[in-house]
Amino acid sequence: MNLTNTDSSFSPQALARVLAGRLGLTPDASLKIAFSGGLDSYVLLHALCALRDPLRTGITAVHIDHGLQKNSAEWAHHCVHLCAGLGVSCLVERVEVCKIHEEGLEAAARRARYARLARHVGAGEVMLTAHHVDDQAETVLLQLLRGAGVHGLAAMPVMTEFSAGHLARPLLEFTRRELEAYANAHGLRWIEDISNQDTRLARNFLRHRIFPVVEERWPGAAHQLARSARHAAEAAGLLDEMAATDIVSCRVGTGTALSVTALRRLPPPRRRNLIRYWLRAQGIQAPSTMHLDQIMVLTENEPRSRHGLIRWPGTDVHRFRDELVAFPARGPLDNALCLSWDPSVSLEIPGSGLRLRSEPVVGTGLSRERIGRARLTVRLRQGGETCQLAGRRHHHKLKKLLQEAGIPPWERGRLPLVYAGDDLAAIGDRWVCEPYAAHADEPSWKLVLESAREFHGLT
Repeated sequence: MNLTNTDSSFSPQALARVLAGRLGLTPDASLKIAFSGGLDSYVLLHALCALRDPLRTGITAVHIDHGLQKNSAEWAHHCVHLCAGLGVSCLVERVEVCKIHEEGLEAAARRARYARLARHVGAGEVMLTAHHVDDQAETVLLQLLRGAGVHGLAAMPVMTEFSAGHLARPLLEFTRRELEAYANAHGLRWIEDISNQDTRLARNFLRHRIFPVVEERWPGAAHQLARSARHAAEAAGLLDEMAATDIVSCRVGTGTALSVTALRRLPPPRRRNLIRYWLRAQGIQAPSTMHLDQIMVLTENEPRSRHGLIRWPGTDVHRFRDELVAFPARGPLDNALCLSWDPSVSLEIPGSGLRLRSEPVVGTGLSRERIGRARLTVRLRQGGETCQLAGRRHHHKLKKLLQEAGIPPWERGRLPLVYAGDDLAAIGDRWVCEPYAAHADEPSWKLVLESAREFHGLT
């Protein structure tokens, strides 16, 4: 099949049509641009500056210095100089690229870059990146080679929510060849990142070794692959609409947990689609096919202990009784933890994501008189703890109390224990042990356990 080259020339006017048409940006939109100083972002910035008066828009450049090249500081200085020549403010951000061995250099750098760019996008603001048709085609091929599904093959969306605003890619209709022609016509001098020639990196291998051969045989292949990405994006949207309907009947209460019984009523393909959607909606990294298969098994067969766990880097998915829950993986707790506590002051429990506080009340909770002058400390479960609940004659093992109360296994080790001297006085905000339980009309402290994120206003 002969694919015709459908390139159309790039110009500020062509860019303006994309901004106003496909992206729907108003003339007074506040625009930020991720500016590397390379060909693509320099062309985008230069063309945007030619539109400043008709667009009536403010433009700010943000340069991310990954610190991966010995001359990265010089590149940052050069970017500031280029922007100054165009009358644009350039903010330089230095980031540390972590988890290179776990994620790979490209993925780790991308994660660090976007996390820092997000800090610069406020409500109503738009961050522009300079990805073009060739980048989109490379992404489609990379996703195919990874065995991605429809959402992966949709590659990079032209516009998406980002931080408090949006992220847009206005050059996805133009080829690198067109951008280079524009740059040469306007005498632009851009930075050439030598790492872009390193064919040990997957994207560079495709760009330098594979795509020239593909384009020689099928001219315009990049446009056709980008078109496939648009088709996939439409299909992904339809799948998301279906999942949004299914999740209403499967969600437990107002939280994020799903009912296993309700999930079982869905045919396996719809159940898989819903689970993927459910994880994405929580900002959780997508599971591999293997992990998704394991989650499907969890929904079909109840674990012997009534608790099952599927884990991949950064994520835990639990099944407990009839509920499926997911959240970012938590680090190990320090079971030797022992913190002094004044009930009049809130206490954050390190590593648990919880905060313990108290409210002065009467007739419930911890008796102030019975605590007396005892030193209060907060600890975590060691195993073997017992508590005699108020009004009962016998002690009960803490393990049994937690099981009977239906507290999920992953929460049991995080529940703070309050000690008066060497005596267990209270178990989180659930139980108070004799002899520290307040009687009627007795001044007391009511214990309250809350998420530290909620306390700090992060949710």
